[in-house]
Amino acid sequence: MHYPWWYVPFITSPMLIAAVATIHIFVAMYAVGGGMFLAVEAQYAHRTQNRPYLAYLKDHAWFFILLTVVFGAITGIGIWWTIGLASPLATEALIHVFVFGWAMEYVFFVIEIASAFLFYYFWDRLPPRTHTIFGYIYAVSAWISLVLITSITAFMLNTGNWTANPSFWVAFFNPEFLPQTIARTGGSLLLASLYVYLHAALRSQDEPELRALIARRSTRPGLLGAALVTVGGGWWLLALPESARAALAAASALNILMLLIFAVTVIVFAMLYLGPYRNPGWITPGFAILLFAFGLAAIGTGEFLREAVRKPYIIYGVVMSNQIYADEIPSLRQTGYLEGGTWTRRYLAERFPQVLDDQGRVEESALLALDEAGRLEVGELLFLYHCNDCHSVEGYAAVSESMRGWSREMILAVAREPHRARFFMPPFAGTSEEAELLTDYLVTIARPFPAGLVDGASN
Repeated sequence: MHYPWWYVPFITSPMLIAAVATIHIFVAMYAVGGGMFLAVEAQYAHRTQNRPYLAYLKDHAWFFILLTVVFGAITGIGIWWTIGLASPLATEALIHVFVFGWAMEYVFFVIEIASAFLFYYFWDRLPPRTHTIFGYIYAVSAWISLVLITSITAFMLNTGNWTANPSFWVAFFNPEFLPQTIARTGGSLLLASLYVYLHAALRSQDEPELRALIARRSTRPGLLGAALVTVGGGWWLLALPESARAALAAASALNILMLLIFAVTVIVFAMLYLGPYRNPGWITPGFAILLFAFGLAAIGTGEFLREAVRKPYIIYGVVMSNQIYADEIPSLRQTGYLEGGTWTRRYLAERFPQVLDDQGRVEESALLALDEAGRLEVGELLFLYHCNDCHSVEGYAAVSESMRGWSREMILAVAREPHRARFFMPPFAGTSEEAELLTDYLVTIARPFPAGLVDGASN
């Protein structure tokens, strides 16, 4: 209502955010865990004067910087671009609440970039102690960036006591902060080991002794990471607000995903222990690729689950999933959803000036006096602004399929009170007249009752 609506066909804009963000998470977690690995291992290689291992670490550092600094920065900007278009109100709210946190994150990001380039490009020109210090500066600053960003994403899921005491530190130390920090730190260590295995399997095939050393040195962080993911994930589940736990319990697909996370994490832990830890010779390209795929599946599923249980909110208790402040809903139900938005009023003024009074306010009764084409156009406008953030017409979460075979009375009942039909949907923030117009449009796109099934509806 406060920003123009952005249309993404078929997948909807939130799923576009999810696609870009998931790709970024796979790289960003490696940026943290891989930085820790390189700092610790460079120190070890310098101390033992292991030249072959130092040469491998330099080769891995080139791969690390190319992926995390270059590609990671591109996908990070991609997240800002997509959330700015798809969820502008939530983005605005998070910037206001966490302006100090964003400022700190930018500072540490600059430190990351500078220390990463110094660590790599002055590899052979710095004293070992200085070289190692730059590695640890990068590792610490990258982990602090993870902590800062995790606090913000955790706040979106559970704002805790912030609404009663709206301060930065109350928002920062929200109930989900510690469990998500533990889980993401674990995921970073786990992914770092899997990236190292994959890189080593492809780059050191003719050096079995070096590959065995890499396996021994990099397996323990992965095992620790898998354990932290399990502990943090369990704590995360306990810290969920009631609505999120209810959404998780009500959706069988989310329950399956929850089991999948823990099952895949156990599988990865077993593969790490039985493979590289006990049998370093197992680091073959095929085994490394399989292990890497399992790790990405666990991390990606966890991120999807975290996003899915937030509904009906984008920011718990603050911003609804359809870009409305939660405290605006009562007034919008009185004055009208279309009246409450700058862009919807402008649209009506351009297309249907007859529905506006002398003061430029939308007259709800005049909306029902529109002809059929006009009612359908306004109904589509309501759908796009009120519903399209989560639902498409055709494609992902398509309303045409979810309403298949519904009567007009059924559609109207849900249009008036969607949160009563499914509690993880936000309430309808409009008048009864607007619900009628929305229903007019939804009836035209609802699929018919499937052929071949018994329809008990009376004629």
